[in-house]
Order: sequence, then C-alpha cells, then structure tokens
Amino acid sequence: MREFSESYLSRTRDGMWDDSRTALEPLALDSRERILDVGCGTGELSRVLAAESAGDVIGCDVDLDLLATAGEHVPVVAGNALELPFPDDAFDLVVCQALLINLPDPATALAEFARVSSDLVAAVEPDNEAVVIDSSVDAEDRLERRARQAYLDGVNTDVTLGADACSAFEAVGLEALETRRYDHVRTIEPPYSESALVAARRKATGAGLSDDRRTMLSGTLTEAEYDDLRGSWREMGRAVVEQMEAREYHREEAIPFFVTVGRVDSRRE
Repeated sequence: MREFSESYLSRTRDGMWDDSRTALEPLALDSRERILDVGCGTGELSRVLAAESAGDVIGCDVDLDLLATAGEHVPVVAGNALELPFPDDAFDLVVCQALLINLPDPATALAEFARVSSDLVAAVEPDNEAVVIDSSVDAEDRLERRARQAYLDGVNTDVTLGADACSAFEAVGLEALETRRYDHVRTIEPPYSESALVAARRKATGAGLSDDRRTMLSGTLTEAEYDDLRGSWREMGRAVVEQMEAREYHREEAIPFFVTVGRVDSRRE
C-alpha cells in the first residue's frame, strides 16, 4: 500500500464537490442510515457525506495523524482498508475516494467493502492519465505530461483506474449499477494562495519532481532523461514564479473522476 501524505491528499481532494454534487446522486445519500468512508484521510469526503445524509458517517483510515483531523468533523475509527475493523453488514453504504488507485490489489479492498456493507459500495477514483492542464507558461502542460507518463510507467498501482472500476467491482461479485464522471477543476490565478506559491517554488527548485524520482526511474526513464527533464522542469518553474511576481500566471487543471456504484449480492450467505 502506498503512503498517503497530507499534501498528496490536499492536492487530490481539496475543493471537490464545491461546484456540483450531481455525480454523487447514485449513492442515494438522503436514504442512507450508516455510511463508512474508507481511507478518509483528513475527512474531505466525510464532510460532504455528512452534509448530504441524515445518517451516521464514520471515517476510517490507517494514518492516525490524518485521522485526527477527520475526527474534528465525524466519528473516526483507525483501520486498514484490507482488514476493516467492523462486522459484516455494519453499513448500508461503504465509499472511498482516491484510494483504490493507491492499492496494488484494489479488488481485495472492494471485497472487504462488500463484506461490511448490506447494500451499496461506491468508489470515487480518478484517471490520472487523462489530466488536462491549461497554463500561461507554455512549457508547463508539455513537461507535466512528460513527467506524468514517466511516473505512470514506474508506479506499481493502477492510477488510471477511474472509468474502468466496474471490472474490479464485478470481479468481487458486486453488481455494478452506474458510473458517473465528475471533472474536478483546480484554478490558480491572482491573488495566489500560499499553497500555490509554495508549489511554484518547489517547481523552480525541482523539489516536487525529486519526490517522484525513484518511481520515475523504476519505469523506462533513464538517469540522463530524468536529469534533462529536471533541468527543463526547474526552468519552467522559474517562469511560473516570474509570472506570479507579475501577477500574470494562470493555470487550470482538470482531473476526471469517476463515481462507480455497485450493489452487494443479497443472496450471499
């Protein structure tokens, strides 16, 4: 299982569902009595679930530091997604967001979700290969696509799972009911947030790319190609910082997420 840092979770989840919650409609949240959010992290999705449902929402995560933040908003329980600390049929909806893409064997987790659910299982997962970036720095989209592909080649989990989650559901006996797409759009424009400024500085130093160096080199990327990419990346980062200083930098990133909902087989023993 990959480690989940708070900064990773923030980049992946912050701001989701602020503009529209239509893609969550198949979860029938208004009729749920007991909901489990697995891999809840700091509780971004848990808060949405609690706002949309009159039922009880429980957050579950293996990271105690992240769980402490989630616990400020909903009741939480420490636990591993592959061995949930709950009895069979304890919930009528078990859901996760940006979790399965980080697991080497997502089907094992889904089987565990189905065990503790009496009705529905849902997964909100991105397709990280289909991210689209529109930036005022011409080189940014091209370099991010190059870096993303190198990362995808080296990672040992399916970070493109997204729209194909139905097959994983069906593999564990869940009846796939529906998949809806939700495009999570993040915009950076003046006035810049502190997190945006930090991200720009990390690009200019190459620090962000260095975090993924080992994964990139586990794929087809060579050391020389990585060094070339890092040099171009730092140059691009300096251009981002310069445009920010002039308040001219704009960036829009669209990440496609797919909400897949399945029903537990009522005939199971």
